[in-house]
Amino acid sequence: MSALRLAFMGSPEFSVPTLDALITAGHEIACVYTQPAKPAGRGKKLRPTPVQAHAESLGLPVRTPRSLKGTDEQVAFAALNLDAAVVIAYGLILPQAILDAPHIGAMNLHASILPRWRGAAPIQRAIMAGDRMTGVDAMVMEAGLDTGPVLASETCRIFPFDTAGDLHDRLSVLAADIAPGALKGWAEKSLTPVPQPEEGVTYAHKIAAADQKVDWSRPAADIDCQIRGLSPFPGAWFEWSPAGAGGPLRIKALMSERVEGEGAPGTVLDERLAIACGEGAVRVTRLQRPGRGPMAAEDFLRGSSVSAGTVLS
Repeated sequence: MSALRLAFMGSPEFSVPTLDALITAGHEIACVYTQPAKPAGRGKKLRPTPVQAHAESLGLPVRTPRSLKGTDEQVAFAALNLDAAVVIAYGLILPQAILDAPHIGAMNLHASILPRWRGAAPIQRAIMAGDRMTGVDAMVMEAGLDTGPVLASETCRIFPFDTAGDLHDRLSVLAADIAPGALKGWAEKSLTPVPQPEEGVTYAHKIAAADQKVDWSRPAADIDCQIRGLSPFPGAWFEWSPAGAGGPLRIKALMSERVEGEGAPGTVLDERLAIACGEGAVRVTRLQRPGRGPMAAEDFLRGSSVSAGTVLS
């Protein structure tokens, strides 16, 4: 296959390996689209997305529109005279005029096996739901939310101790692995896009504040999945009220495991931070207190008295 003229559209670190894979495959990246830089750090200086930083280090042209709905942006996109657009975790809605501009169309790499977990947070939602398998789909984009026909799929197991961070890293590599072949097959018409099944549709809604608070009355299996599914970011949290603190501290739980034990929900059961749930118990093995970095539970417990019988909220 001859090299294709592409727009690459992505923003987070998850997208970077796919950009590299397309370049390695010999394609011409006419322009990289990514979200605008945002204030970050103590000084609130503007920080470019990982895709922008990487693309600029490679000397690629970068555009950072806040929206693609305006006529000017759509005319500028059409003027690139693209064969195709490749989209992975871009974060902006692509209007029909953008989807229609490339000669072949737009292909999206999505971190689930569709139609399960359409939407913004498929990696977190898969772990939070206790799924045992996920993967990456390469699909032809259309106006609906992740509704397009699928060109290629690759599955990936979710292990019992996976966090969202662990799964993110594996799926990022998997997306880069399948992108060049899916694009080639689509361009050469050796792959036929397959419509998604009508049954089994679920939506991976964006993680909200209500998803983060640990409810100890829930079963241990659910809480363990919640903690791992929100780690390392934004983190599930609970409150602990140490003596002399003047109020409860919000503690992020970053890793856990299910253990034997029972008691009133939220009650600490031993000196190693096993906590009773509505059914069973979990042991928090990695956490973060306000103003500190992540730490192993044993390091936290050396400087903090959380004895058996303590009730967490």
